[in-house]
Order: sequence, then C-alpha cells, then structure tokens
Amino acid sequence: MMPTSPVHSTRPVAQAGANQLPPRAGLGLKSEHFTQVLDSSPDIGFFEVHAENYMVAGGPFHHYLGLIRDQYPLSLHGVGLSIGAEGPLDTRHLERLAGLIERYQPHSFSEHLAWSSHGPVFLNDLLPLAYDESTLNRVCEHIDQVQNRLKRPMLLENPATYLQWRHASLSETDFINAVVRRTGCGLLLDVNNVYVSCINHQRDPLAYIDALPLHAVGEIHLAGFAEDTDNLGDRLLIDDHGASIDNAVWTLYQQVLERIGPVGTLIERDHQVPALSVLCDEARQADGMLRCAGARS
Repeated sequence: MMPTSPVHSTRPVAQAGANQLPPRAGLGLKSEHFTQVLDSSPDIGFFEVHAENYMVAGGPFHHYLGLIRDQYPLSLHGVGLSIGAEGPLDTRHLERLAGLIERYQPHSFSEHLAWSSHGPVFLNDLLPLAYDESTLNRVCEHIDQVQNRLKRPMLLENPATYLQWRHASLSETDFINAVVRRTGCGLLLDVNNVYVSCINHQRDPLAYIDALPLHAVGEIHLAGFAEDTDNLGDRLLIDDHGASIDNAVWTLYQQVLERIGPVGTLIERDHQVPALSVLCDEARQADGMLRCAGARS
C-alpha cells in the first residue's frame, strides 16, 4: 500500500520542462577527450559531466567545458548531494551547484537516490536507503529544497544496490513513485542499475521497470558492469562503469523504449575509458534504437 503522506509540490515532472534533453544518445565528457571533441565535432546528441568536477572558479576544465557547451547540449549529474542522508543537506555544496547551473544552463540536472554523508563525514560511495515512511519524508524534503534553490525540477536516479534493509516497509519502486508524486521531480532511469540490482536481489528487471513512474523519465543511462560471486556462490554484479554495455542491458533498454518512446540516453564510462571512437560506436547503436522508437511512436 502506498503511504498517505501529503503532497509536497504541484510542479510538473522534469520531462515536461522546457529544457528537456534531445532524444539522442550522449556521452559522459572525459578530460582525455576534450581536444578531440573540439577538433572532430563528433555527431553526439549531448554531453554530460559530473558537477563535482567543476566546483571551482576557473581552470582548464571550465575552459574546455565552455567551448564544448557552445556546440552541444549539456546535462549535469551530481554525486555528492547525499539526498538520502539523515542530516541536513550541505548548503555550501548546493550553492556551488546552483552557481554551476547558472553558468552553463544545462538541459537537465540529476542526482542519486542514495546517501554518502553522516554528519561531517563524507563517504566516497552511494549507499542504499531504508525504504520507509521517515526516509520518504526526508528524501522529499531534501528534493524540495534542491528544486526550490535551483528553480527547476531535478531528475532522481534509481540506484544500483548490493544489500537491502530488513525493516523496509516499501518496495523501491513504490518509494520512487511516492517521491515523484510528492515532489514533482523526474526520473533518471538507469537501465544498467535496474539490471544489476535485479540480478543481485533475484528479481525480474522488466517487472521492476513496469512498476516505475515511466511517465516521469527525463533521461536514461546505459553502462557496463563487472561480475563476481557472493559468499554463497551466487552471481554478483557490480555497477563499475568500466566495460562495454552488456547485451542483456541493451535488450532491457529496447524494452524500455517500446514503453516510453525515445528519451535522451547517456553512455556512461568512468573507468578504463576507451578511445572516443569506441564510445561513439555505442552512442550510434543507441541512436539507431532511439530512431526506431521514434518511428514507432
């Protein structure tokens, strides 16, 4: 049963906003590719950067990002707001984020449904939440605070998880539905995270997707994973963004597009970053699937 908490906001979800990403495939912008992007102008729908890499006043990262932003749509992806933390948001971090958004006017801003801080301690990881009423209230309050300060709706990314809290009273999909309904935020649907989490917890990935608020999807992420085994010898997937997109994730992505039509899709690679041409090949594969989805819709 869904909780009966009051609605926090009547703002439209992010997908309905004026700054929606183009329904193309984009790439995460890496510093080793700055000059090649400017020299070759690859046929890419957009670029995405991690906001925390640009929270300084100047320097070469800003120099190149400014030039690339003149040529391509941009999205900002945060990893440090700690939306699910028990304590208050770091307002200094939020102010730096607001400055970045004012400077670059990205088409979208997204963050994770996770926590990474406790008091003054920052943990360099995205940790899972206990899905219950008190956590739901806290996450909604934090998202309201972020959206009010940024003066725009944000996208919330579904997590990749490796364990679950025993006392959770809501499923993850019910929790996400409630957050979207109460705050008006949008959903960043990370298809790789869906696959990783569902394999780790022995769930059906497509049933998980069908239980999400798909009307609120404003961006999609695709990435690769690493594979291991847990202490019981069961298959364990790790969301490491260090490999090519797995065929099972491509298949799940196709099923998503059949449900919602074309949505801007990011190819993520944060470790063992290959040549730009390799990433562009994956982007072209996603673009082909997006075109087919557009033709069907």
